[in-house]
Amino acid sequence: MNKLNIPEQFTLLSEEWAPKVIAQCNGQSIRILKGTGELGWHKHEDDEKVIVVFKGQLTLKLKSSNDVVLDAGDMYVMPKGVDHCPVAQPDTHFMMIEPS
Repeated sequence: MNKLNIPEQFTLLSEEWAPKVIAQCNGQSIRILKGTGELGWHKHEDDEKVIVVFKGQLTLKLKSSNDVVLDAGDMYVMPKGVDHCPVAQPDTHFMMIEPS
């Protein structure tokens, strides 16, 4: 594994809401993606997911509680089984760490 510059990796993404695996560690995939607008409601039945915002703002709409607003530098662990709908301000860049 070579050293990666994460901001540089974001420049290689051409599509929004299309995660790219940049590394794997201990059975976890480290994915980066860009997003604008709403992705849609979904949940991950069996796994938690770490979300880290690098640029912009990502709002996680939650059916079960208050929405979570993540700005650049913020991190959140999405619990398994929670219905959520990510909504990104234009050109938001973020990372997800989740089981492969």
